[in-house]
Amino acid sequence: MNKFFTTKDNLDKIIAETFPDKKILEAKHILTGWTNIVIEVKTDSGSYFFRFPRNPFWSKMIVKDAAVCNFVDGKTSFYTPQMKLYYDSKKRPFSVHKKIEGYTLGDRIYHLSHTALTGAAYDIAKFIKELSRVDLREAPAKVKYPLSKFLKELDDKHYEKHLETDHEFISKTEMKNLVHGDLNLGNILLDENDKVIGVIDFCFAGTGNPNMDVARIISRPAPEEFTEAFLSQFENAEEILRMKEAWQNIDNGYAEHIRLHFPEINLNQL
Repeated sequence: MNKFFTTKDNLDKIIAETFPDKKILEAKHILTGWTNIVIEVKTDSGSYFFRFPRNPFWSKMIVKDAAVCNFVDGKTSFYTPQMKLYYDSKKRPFSVHKKIEGYTLGDRIYHLSHTALTGAAYDIAKFIKELSRVDLREAPAKVKYPLSKFLKELDDKHYEKHLETDHEFISKTEMKNLVHGDLNLGNILLDENDKVIGVIDFCFAGTGNPNMDVARIISRPAPEEFTEAFLSQFENAEEILRMKEAWQNIDNGYAEHIRLHFPEINLNQL
């Protein structure tokens, strides 16, 4: 029995069964979800995101995502999802969280003023530092899953062609701080005043080197003034640049996997 979902599953039925007391007004597929089938569900009591894993690897990781989100909740100055984990009748895990209203930095970054760009750079650096200082002594084991182990497993299970990702370097420089693991521009939320208010999608999260989060931010295109303001708040530029290259290889490898197996997914964010 498959432990994951496909677009052939009756996801509307699963959503209705999950929300028996809510009136569902609209269900919209989000075509940029790489790892999960993502559906935004509007109800009479607000909007929610449903995430249905696309393969067994992501089924395992969505359980970790929920554990990390619920552990991190309230431990930084920023909104993070309050995640609920569910299982359908076939014992397949999927997650639900209420929508944090806002816009992604990826959608807005080329429309921001200089002041908003530098403000966003400062706030993201603040989030990385706050997250890395979270006390992990009482954290569930799933929260402590090493980022280096996750990335190596991601590579081994999904990439038809290995793109020379430097896993040895990632492992050698790893630390035991809490990291987001996929802190790209699409996972950072802004309010209507272009102020950073929240961070989503903790599926990659675990223990690691905070500079991996720094490098992830700059691994995709962004205005130069944003990148300069952001990097000015961190040291060890050589390490960050090597990690940036690793992230770009990881992105390109997984994008190749998506183009081959999930052509319906929108990869415009690369």
